[in-house]
Amino acid sequence: MSDDKRYDQWTEGPEVSREEAHARLEPQGAETGTERENAETLRERQRLAQLAMMDRWIDGVLTEQRRSRRWKLFFRFFFAVLILASLSLSVYSLFLADMTPSPVGRHLGVVRVEGVIDADAEANADRIIEGLRRAWNSPEAAAVVVRINSPGGSPVQSQRVYQEIRRIRDAGDKPVYAIIEDIGASGAYYMAAAADDIYAAPASMVGSIGVIYAGFGLEQAIERLGVERRVFTAGENKAFLDPFSDIAPDQRQFWQQVLETTHQQFIEDVKAGRGDRLADDPRLFSGLVWTGEQAQALGLVDGLKSLDQLARERLGEVRTRDYTPGLDPFEKLSRQFGRVAAQWLGIPQASSPVRYELP
Repeated sequence: MSDDKRYDQWTEGPEVSREEAHARLEPQGAETGTERENAETLRERQRLAQLAMMDRWIDGVLTEQRRSRRWKLFFRFFFAVLILASLSLSVYSLFLADMTPSPVGRHLGVVRVEGVIDADAEANADRIIEGLRRAWNSPEAAAVVVRINSPGGSPVQSQRVYQEIRRIRDAGDKPVYAIIEDIGASGAYYMAAAADDIYAAPASMVGSIGVIYAGFGLEQAIERLGVERRVFTAGENKAFLDPFSDIAPDQRQFWQQVLETTHQQFIEDVKAGRGDRLADDPRLFSGLVWTGEQAQALGLVDGLKSLDQLARERLGEVRTRDYTPGLDPFEKLSRQFGRVAAQWLGIPQASSPVRYELP
């Protein structure tokens, strides 16, 4: 045998044994294994990085959910407390406000007249008359005091209260006083005129013995806008106070007579209540309003004193009890909302358009 290796026609080189071929391929195989190991390490690192990123995202989501849950619980607790407070206030107003214990011994029974006088307002005749009767029937009430802070309002409501005060005043069992605070004008003074005596502060606004009706004449405005007003009536004068229609001279004269008649009723009742104490001054019934100090000089009030001063003079100390019936807060809110909505929508109110009220 020759030492020369045989020629391999497929490789075009000397024939290589299996051992030699394996030895030659071994370094290349080792290099491939290292690269494979590096690739697997890189993939593992990427997988771990993705898992770490997923963990951070999940932690962020859970943290946001916990924060959102805490705010939801806070607002639910807040609204629950608000509702409970409203219910407590309502229960107190409905059941406990009028259960204030009466002062020990004799006291002044107070009935409040606050705000505009109207059938749908807090100062309505039913509520005021009920308070007057409670104070009058209390055996420990030394006197009934009508505490007034009102610009006036409905003639009918004012007349009803005036008549009730005159009735209990004429009974002679206990005196009835009127105390005017910031303002006691028009219909509010109408009520006060029925009392035995009227007192006010030096700076109180007193008087305004007059009648008012206020409206608008918008017929030319809708003509300029090209709007046609369609009103259907049975009776030629049914819509004479419509602000979008013209008022005829005879209608104007008729309405003025209505106001003057109502004004005369006011004057006669004030004279009946005040008597000779009124000064002989033609301005008394002109609708002017005076300070308490001026009103005293005109005989509209009998003195300048407050409720506390009156109580000290009568009882030696301040002892008063409020006999004004309480109000349902929900009814009060609904009435106020209804009045505001009606004003915005232009819906006519049920109260009389003629007012004993400051404009």
